[in-house]
Parts: sequence; structure tokens; C-alpha cells
Amino acid sequence: MQTGIAGYGVYAPMNRITVDEIAGVWGEDGVSKSRGLNVFEKSVPDPDEDTITISVEAARIAMKMSRLAREKIGAVYVGSESHPFAVYPSAVHVAEALGVTPHVTAADLEFACKAGTAGMQMVFGLVAGNIIDAGIAIGADTSQGRPGDPLEYTAGAGGAAFVIGKDNLVAELEGTYSFTTDTPDFWRREGAMYPSHGSRFTGAPAYFRHVINAANGLMEKLGLTINDFDRASFHQPNGAFPLKAAKILGLPLEKIEDSLAVKYIGNTYSGASIVGFARQLDLAKPGERILLVSYGSGAGSDAFSFIVTDAIEDARKHGVPVDKMISRKRYINYATYARYRGKIRMK
Repeated sequence: MQTGIAGYGVYAPMNRITVDEIAGVWGEDGVSKSRGLNVFEKSVPDPDEDTITISVEAARIAMKMSRLAREKIGAVYVGSESHPFAVYPSAVHVAEALGVTPHVTAADLEFACKAGTAGMQMVFGLVAGNIIDAGIAIGADTSQGRPGDPLEYTAGAGGAAFVIGKDNLVAELEGTYSFTTDTPDFWRREGAMYPSHGSRFTGAPAYFRHVINAANGLMEKLGLTINDFDRASFHQPNGAFPLKAAKILGLPLEKIEDSLAVKYIGNTYSGASIVGFARQLDLAKPGERILLVSYGSGAGSDAFSFIVTDAIEDARKHGVPVDKMISRKRYINYATYARYRGKIRMK
């Protein structure tokens, strides 16, 4: 039987801070920043929101859409670079909250911003190998950027969850391909509060090299061309990089524009490419082919090809649209943002 996605869900915190508000604190031009990054605002978690709560909310939506019984879930993988505990698995908290324990395998995954798609590949393998009936793969983060650093304009919070199985599929997996190299473009040492990055180095030798090669490798593997895809979602460190990658690949920009949730909730790191993918699923018609390509610093990209099924239209009635998550918001100022994100150090 074909493996694929039976349900999906996205969660983003309600709080928003605009690029203009951040720019004003540092004496920079907010309009120019927004245009250059193609980002207008980003989400900010409440003090009681973290990767675990985001994962649970997204997974509950995905499970409701899938209409699969809880006992069918045999795996829960949570990919993130901001797990709340250094030692204490987020995935176990999530599995318990979803009511799928104890007969389940669970694990936390890390690979910068592609930890979510790494989890998807793992669950697809377990399902295809008939080891489990279905599983849940999640990518979620509460991203951080050093005050005044370019990352501060885009580092948001949110995530996406996917129920993967063989029944009630809304999108069937055609194939997956990965491209991985040792490219040190972005990192955070143990105990460091903020990540470091190679500035411009994160572009050509890192993001674009991996995204382009992963996409081309997948197409060669499946005997497809870029013209065979109706929609696409690439990793979204900002709203400009995915559009540039699309141009390099020869993909019309209108086929990727709908995925750019980053413009309204920021770069959700492990959730960025898959939140965009979920938004494309919200809008896709049966029979359409969707290209998904993640990117994780360090560095690697996972590429997937999916075919949307006739079941998508009925399944949407049981889910929550990504645009609804984007539209539920309240604006906060920089002082509140700094307090919520622990940027004010008392010691």
C-alpha cells in the first residue's frame, strides 16, 4: 500500500512583533528591512509556550484531521533546535499529551532547521516497512536571535505536525532524496544563549547549494522536471531565499508564493519548510504534485515529492487552516518581546 500523509496541523503563537518595531530599537530602516527580507512580522511565544506545547497543539490538529485511532500511532518524533530540556525528551511529553503512550517509540531529533523533515523520513520508513501502522513527525521551534543581530528580525516560533500512514491519505509520497555536507554556516555551542552564523556564507555555499542539489537529485531519481510540480515549499529563513531558489530551479514564483508563511510568523526553524508545505496542502487541488525541500544548517536538505489525493477536500473539514493560525494575533512592543524571550538578564 502507498504511504503518505493522513493529517497535518500547524500551530503558531498569537503574539507578533513587527520588523519595523525591532528596527526602531536599533535605529535601522524598518521598511528597507521588510522589503529586503520579505518579512513583515514574526510570532513570539508566551512565557508558558515552548517546543512541547507547540508540538502538542499542532499534533492534535493533525490527529483530528487524520481520523486515525490513537492506538494506530506507533511513533512520535519531535525535531527541534530549542527543546526545553537538555536531557528529558520532548517527544515523550508530546506522546503522553496525545494519549498514544505507552506502546510507542519516541525520540527527539536535531539537525538545525531540517529536524522535522528528518522525522518525516524516519516515520515514512517505519510505515513502509510495516513496523508500525502510523506515526507522527513534528518540527517545532521557539527560535532565538541575539539582540541587534540580523536573525532577530526573522527568528519566530511555531511548528507543524504530520500523521503518516497508509489509510485516509491526503497526500501520497512519491519519493524522497537528501543532500548532506559538512558546511559550518550556523551553530550554537552547549550553554550558549544565542546562535552564531557565518553571515553571507549562509547563502550560496550553504542554503542554495543544498536546496538546489536536493531538489535536482529528487527529480533525477523520480524522472521528473521542475515543470511537473504545481506547488512547492522550500525552507524559509526569510521570504527572499525561497524565491531566489525557485528562480535558480526555473520554478515560476507563483508556485511557491503561497508557501511563504515566514512573512507573517517568521522563520520557525524546524517548522519553516513544513509550515509552508501545510499551507500549500490547504490550497492544493486533488492530483497536484507538491515539491518540499527543507534545509538544516551544518548542513543538509531533504526533498520530497507528494501527490495530493481526492481525500484532501473532505479532510480539510476536520483540520485548522494555516491562514487561521496566521490571522489570530496580537501585537506586542520590543520591551514585552524582550521580557518574554529572556533577553533581559538580571544577573
